[in-house]
Amino acid sequence: MAIALASKRGSSPSWPLTLFGLVSASTIVLLARGDLTGRLVWSGGFLVLTALALLVWARGGRLGGAAALLLGVVGLVNGIGIGLRWLEAGAVTWKTVVGMLALVTGTTLTVWGLIRLTKGMRSVPRVISGILAFAAVVILTWTLTPAIIASNVPPVDDRVPMTLDPDGTQVTYTSADGVRLWGWYVPPPEGKVAIVRHGSGSTASDVTRQAQVLVANGFGVLMTDARGHGRSEGAGSDFGWFGEEDIAAAVDFLAGRPEVDSSRIAILGISMGGEEAIGAAGSDDRVAAVVAEGATARTDADKIWLIDEYGWRGWIQVRLEWLQYSLADLLTDATKPRSLAIAAALADPTPILMITGGGVPDEAKAASHIQAASPGNVSVWSVPGAGHIQGLATTPTDWERVVVGFLDAAMRRH
Repeated sequence: MAIALASKRGSSPSWPLTLFGLVSASTIVLLARGDLTGRLVWSGGFLVLTALALLVWARGGRLGGAAALLLGVVGLVNGIGIGLRWLEAGAVTWKTVVGMLALVTGTTLTVWGLIRLTKGMRSVPRVISGILAFAAVVILTWTLTPAIIASNVPPVDDRVPMTLDPDGTQVTYTSADGVRLWGWYVPPPEGKVAIVRHGSGSTASDVTRQAQVLVANGFGVLMTDARGHGRSEGAGSDFGWFGEEDIAAAVDFLAGRPEVDSSRIAILGISMGGEEAIGAAGSDDRVAAVVAEGATARTDADKIWLIDEYGWRGWIQVRLEWLQYSLADLLTDATKPRSLAIAAALADPTPILMITGGGVPDEAKAASHIQAASPGNVSVWSVPGAGHIQGLATTPTDWERVVVGFLDAAMRRH
């Protein structure tokens, strides 16, 4: 490996390895956008940067080492965000293979870059420079990888939750932008119905227990697969950026059903689904009520509270979050949404219940930030000792009492 990494003069990697690293590290990024125009624009821009990087790299020295580190980060974030993620999900496709190649070459380029960047320095400066450079690689990788993960959703288990209710049935409906979406529908006996949204990396099957509670208390339910998840088509976003479009299509479907009272359509969302629900309430006045459990953030604007809470450390984190969400915005056709705080204020007077896990302090802090922006319609219930989206599992009786009571009270307003 060491021989392959160095040219005859020992100043730069061999051209075959260089090109291999660039291709494997960048292929997935180049194909990340869904539309042809976006792919061409993104590909052209990346190729220009690649050409510049090669020119710098060919010169060797510390400048070449820095270029290798930057390209190494590209390989690492693609390798972890797609290669490992898709492999873990059992989705072995060409993207999985290229992603794993990106991980290998990204690691190789990072190691070579660190060596090249610190070569020739005295012991102490070399150690310090190496630590700082490695820390920068770790921070960038940690910051950017979630954007890759969120923008490249692997095929998710498409089990159909047929055990929910014998009267339920599979349904499909189409969003305004033409994406065919899937749901499991149990008609309401009294007109009131809830759209039930799952979290990231899951499907409608994962919110079956929550839906069962609602059905047992006289609600109809429409359990939906987010686009790009389960049986729904389209390219997904695990930041929930397509939530408003998906939920609007679900509301359209329900409002057209004769057994549904269109003024009594609520949304119950878990984690990402809760964030989507708040966003949908802020843009669609047909939503009668929202229950959002484990909802915290879907843009950097949702993290502003970190500055008040942690000072300069929070300020740095918010800036890193901006970098993360900006990359996600480049990699997806979805529009970066408004903050949850703004969406909740726009939803007023639609009542919103936020459920937080007592064992996850940051959930309560994020919920308080959202509530402060719209105290008239946002209420918060913290489940003592509960983890993320574990309210029903932790205290099923209280969860049923609070959630059903909240939704019934909201329905009586209509």
